[in-house]
Amino acid sequence: MSISNFNLSGDQQHNINHFASVVKLAMADGVITEGEEKLLKRVASKLHILDDKVVDVLKNYKDYPTTTPHGYDDRIELLHDYAKIIFADNDVTKDEAIILRRICVGLGFPTDNVDKVADEAIHLVLNDNDLEDFTKAIKYVNRI
Repeated sequence: MSISNFNLSGDQQHNINHFASVVKLAMADGVITEGEEKLLKRVASKLHILDDKVVDVLKNYKDYPTTTPHGYDDRIELLHDYAKIIFADNDVTKDEAIILRRICVGLGFPTDNVDKVADEAIHLVLNDNDLEDFTKAIKYVNRI
């Protein structure tokens, strides 16, 4: 983390770390596709991240911490946040669905159930379900 990050508020740093996590997921295959690049620009805009910070994160994404909550409800809430950010334009692309599946894996959902969880998250966010309904539905499709 660069020294300039020490002057950021907690919320700003939280948003930057969220963005860095999405960048890491996009870079999982070693390449940011054109679709992923558009998505990253949209995510940065939604999180109110300045262009110079976006450039820094894209260049140094490995230097930013990945913060995955340990609690199941906290992970579901983070999935809800990521899904809302990704699908803020109400348009689901193939690249976005792939990234959401990567997010599910990164959040610790069982790999054999990631498709169900991601598909349900897409459905719930596009239908504007609140966090409470989202949590109940994800717990239902991800019964352990």
